[in-house]
Amino acid sequence: MTSDHEPDPRRWRALAVTLTAGFMSLLDVSIVNVALPSIQRGLGASVSGAQWVVSGYALTFGLVLVSGGRLGDALGRRRMFLVALSAFVLTSALAGAAVNEAMLVAARLLQGMAAGLLTPQNTGLVQELFRGAERGRAFGMFGATVGISTAVGPVLGGLIIKAFGEENGWRWVFFVNVPIGAVALVLAARLLPGAAPRKRPLRKELDFVGSLLLGLAVLGVLLPLVESEQGGLSRLWWLFPPAIVFGAAFVRWERRMVRRRRAPLLDTRLFTETPGFATGASIATVYFCGFTGIWLVFAMFFQQGLGYTPLQSGLAVTPFALGSAISAVIAGRLVARWGRRITVAGLCLVALGLGAVATVVLFVPAGNIGFAVAGPLLVAGVGGGMVISPNTTLTLNRVPTRMAGVAGGALQTGQRIGTAIGVAVLASVFHARVAGAAQDYRAALSLAMLCSVGFVAVALVLAAQDARRITRRIAADSSRGVTAVGPLE
Repeated sequence: MTSDHEPDPRRWRALAVTLTAGFMSLLDVSIVNVALPSIQRGLGASVSGAQWVVSGYALTFGLVLVSGGRLGDALGRRRMFLVALSAFVLTSALAGAAVNEAMLVAARLLQGMAAGLLTPQNTGLVQELFRGAERGRAFGMFGATVGISTAVGPVLGGLIIKAFGEENGWRWVFFVNVPIGAVALVLAARLLPGAAPRKRPLRKELDFVGSLLLGLAVLGVLLPLVESEQGGLSRLWWLFPPAIVFGAAFVRWERRMVRRRRAPLLDTRLFTETPGFATGASIATVYFCGFTGIWLVFAMFFQQGLGYTPLQSGLAVTPFALGSAISAVIAGRLVARWGRRITVAGLCLVALGLGAVATVVLFVPAGNIGFAVAGPLLVAGVGGGMVISPNTTLTLNRVPTRMAGVAGGALQTGQRIGTAIGVAVLASVFHARVAGAAQDYRAALSLAMLCSVGFVAVALVLAAQDARRITRRIAADSSRGVTAVGPLE
């Protein structure tokens, strides 16, 4: 910890509050999946409308992450956290009280936007409140929150539906956020540090053109992907070329802003001059392609293929969540010593566990599959916890604190795009295999798991190359008598 940094005595309590809010926002990505039948039954929603309850949230969530991070950097993370959390609580209540399909979809779009503004404040506050090894521990807790919220959503959704009934249980999937969020708001107002006064007018801190260009680029990528279950790729493929054009225009505009010494939305020097950021963002994006798509595939396999209830389906994948939660906290403590090597080890375990699932489901009797995959999923979960939190630490560790929010938003935008790609690819592979005359759910799950292993293998190659680069640089520095940089970049 640097000598000029006086640690905030309330930092760990503040972190607990921000992680609680972050857990809610990330949980709402997956928890609603199991509530779709209840929504259709209780609200009379169409299949496409019910799917937009899921995809609309994911879309607006991903659209505003970078802008939310930049607003936090400019306005102060405490202020943005309180505004975004208030909006999330209100839109959750609005979704739960929806009286028709249109109102529910609109509420979910607004709720996703609030979550996208809220989430970057978490990583920004970790950068602001913690230094050195403590930052690794804090990101370890953040990684555990990401892993648990993603994996435990189906279980909590199933429990809520079971407790409140099929017709109105879906409402409580949203209402549960209200009391938790209200308590978090009160505590956040007391515990989060305030921001220093701005030196420039707000209009000079914000890049409206950059926000528009990036929003159009992300929209062109995400919309076909989140709509893939409803044929979005075949209907909306034409959005990809304009997305590339808008993305290129965004990069040129941001470079122009830097040259003119104006405040860019996303300083491109994060990727070219900040050690570890570009590699870490790439690893996160590719890993999320393979990691998040498996939950939808597992839900379809267990519920459609084996006849499990939503709760039973969620419980079947709980070993992954447990393994991830435990290892993420431990890995966060070890990342300062082991650096990128811990990410490499974690990716190996994820590939091993998911590869074992792909094999086991082909040979174990149907009645025993739920138990048979528990061990491999536990191994994969332990590996997953060793990937997310250490990679987040390594990616953001050298980012200047003044850019922490936008850097976290950029990292998580890559994760959202990776999630959308993974869900689209794995679901398409699964459906293609099930659509045959034999309707072989076992082979479909096995093939989808192998696709996931393929994504994880790409992330593993990137991580291994980065680990070798760091090792060679440390050795070169040592041979020249230069003090070597440790594993934590």
